[in-house]
Amino acid sequence: MSRIAYVNGQYVPQNQAMVHIEDRGYQFADGIYEVCVVVGGRYWDMEGHLARMQRSLEELQMTSPMDMRALKVVMAEVVRRNRLKDALVYMQVTRGVAPRNHAFPPEGTQPSLVITARRFNFDQSDEKAKKGVAVISQPDIRWGRVDIKTVGLLPNALAKEAATKAGAAEALLVRDGMVTECSSSNAWIVDETGAIITHPKTNEILGGITRQTAIACAEELQIKVIERPFTLEEAKAAPEAFLTSATSFVMPIISIDGAQIGAGKPGPVALRLREAYKARASRG
Repeated sequence: MSRIAYVNGQYVPQNQAMVHIEDRGYQFADGIYEVCVVVGGRYWDMEGHLARMQRSLEELQMTSPMDMRALKVVMAEVVRRNRLKDALVYMQVTRGVAPRNHAFPPEGTQPSLVITARRFNFDQSDEKAKKGVAVISQPDIRWGRVDIKTVGLLPNALAKEAATKAGAAEALLVRDGMVTECSSSNAWIVDETGAIITHPKTNEILGGITRQTAIACAEELQIKVIERPFTLEEAKAAPEAFLTSATSFVMPIISIDGAQIGAGKPGPVALRLREAYKARASRG
């Protein structure tokens, strides 16, 4: 069955879906996006993702293409038309189509909205978590407002490609010796006391929705959460490390730049937090 996409008011076969060559997302990366996970027909952390989407639009002074209630209807319809129970739903909003000019187009220019859905392999994610993943470090060369979830992801893509070529799953981004986050996820370590540590929410990281839910889960489990920067050397010496994202949930890290983390296998804190996250997210 051909995948179905929503493009500016129409549901079309994905291989026929198109945007204008003067769409500002194509010309300037002048757009934002969100990714939501559907498991068993239920959205995980949807409200958090939609709230962050609204914040990103506001930070870029961009008009929303529709209200959030209507957006939820379209999202559900895209999933239904693709006949998916477990899915990744991708939403992208750009400032719209206008003659190429760095300044914003005239007021009233209609923003563009694209929504797609593809199958998500939940079991594969669990199998990966049982083994853990390797990561490498890369310099953080992104712009100064990565707290806005924009489509300008070239530095992230370069870091992810370096990780892929090294046989790793992710890249830890490092600026001035400090780990900020990963190319497409938030980074965490566990200290000797069992507390979990992650970079605080600033303009230097994207405030992950899964990150926020993981913090809530940790508090329920009475695991101490410390929001502070940590060094790459501290990460390599930590007894445990893990990452969080909408598609990875809580994913244990077993090596950084080839250096084994802890026992070289998923640690108890990360695994416990992963199960708690899955239980909480599945409740809605």
